[in-house]
Amino acid sequence: MGNLKQDLSHETPCHPRACAIQDCLTKNGYKEENCQAQIDALYECCKAFYEERGENASVVSCPKASLLRLKMKQRAEAAEKQG
Repeated sequence: MGNLKQDLSHETPCHPRACAIQDCLTKNGYKEENCQAQIDALYECCKAFYEERGENASVVSCPKASLLRLKMKQRAEAAEKQG
């Protein structure tokens, strides 16, 4: 995974981060709990993508903006409960 600026400027924005999730899942027997850092990194990239290009932008690597906001909210709430 590159830095955020590099991943946003990739031919398919955020694609390297989506690939990192797939690699992590494959290496960890598809246990999502072992790939939280990669998921967070993808969501960070997707958030920046929508901030840069607008809510109606679209890229295969990212969920729709409204779903991304929901997923990020759910992850933050789960982290609060665990912390």
